[in-house]
Amino acid sequence: MESRLQSGQKTTILIVDDDAINRKILKKIFSEFYDIQEAKNGREGLILLLEQKERYGAVLLDVLMPEMNGIEVLRQMKGMGLLEEIPVFLITSERSEDVMREAYQLGVMDVISKPVISFIVQRRVKSVIELFEARRNLSTVVEHQSVELLRQAEKIIELNQGMIEALATAIEFRNEESGGHVQRICGITRLMLENTEFGENLDEKEIHNIALASIMHDVGKITIPDAVLTKPGKLTEEEYEVMKSHTAKGVTILESIPQLRESGIYDYACDIARHHHERWDGKGYPDRLAGEEISPWAQVVSLADVYDALSCRRVYKAAIPRKKVLEMIRGGECGLFNPRLLDSFFSVEDRLFQLYEGLEEAKNI
Repeated sequence: MESRLQSGQKTTILIVDDDAINRKILKKIFSEFYDIQEAKNGREGLILLLEQKERYGAVLLDVLMPEMNGIEVLRQMKGMGLLEEIPVFLITSERSEDVMREAYQLGVMDVISKPVISFIVQRRVKSVIELFEARRNLSTVVEHQSVELLRQAEKIIELNQGMIEALATAIEFRNEESGGHVQRICGITRLMLENTEFGENLDEKEIHNIALASIMHDVGKITIPDAVLTKPGKLTEEEYEVMKSHTAKGVTILESIPQLRESGIYDYACDIARHHHERWDGKGYPDRLAGEEISPWAQVVSLADVYDALSCRRVYKAAIPRKKVLEMIRGGECGLFNPRLLDSFFSVEDRLFQLYEGLEEAKNI
């Protein structure tokens, strides 16, 4: 089936809200970019979805409505598998903990509070619609061209690498990072494996594949709602559990890319995505692996991720001075690492720090 992007057909947003004024406000925000369909209650909205689900690029859903409320609509969509195809945003003044918990458990993409701020809601919704459309388009292209691609192994490799880098960059934009995070993780990983004893048992091809696989370490974050992913303050316990789920979800995403399974990076990428938050003392997640249970490449990417996160500005913190970063890593403030890995890291840290030359944050490190 031809995607909307390929056919030139305009994407439609479905606004489901019993308040005519709210529908009018949302329509005004999005009508320049999308066709708008309105429903006055949850039951009416669900009927429209079932009649022509491929038409809709997103659903903006109120919670408190007559006949069928927004949570019940989410339950119905979840049961029919629609939440995998159509992103849903709760646009609501209802902020009770029970409602928010169930909404996220069901798979809502984001929760946006009323009254809405036009440029914020527009940015959040547009970015997700574009990601879903790109995914649909990619799936269609792969389906139509799979036979040809299989005959052209070199082109498959190029496509995989481009797709990996593009997806990782998209995650950076969603995470509101300063840019370059995944490239630095790749560079740190390669440099450590090529120049320290920690990579002495790996050949050049293995190191290349591991470094490329490291780019995908946070791919699962594409599934994390913006309300959690870009929260400027400390996460609640519930939000932290949502954030931690990116490790397992990353593996699920990687497993869904057929071409990646044919490449040499697949096993490394899955292992790194799932285990880059494990710690030497077994206090990491998701599997609480300890010691040598953690693969060498997952250990390296884990340390690289911590080093970069501390050294650069994030939405929730400023960059930390280099001296303090090294003290924190050496002192175990960011989790316990393999002593042999730390020796390798400190032996080349001067060279690793060169990756940060030119960054605004580096001026103060």
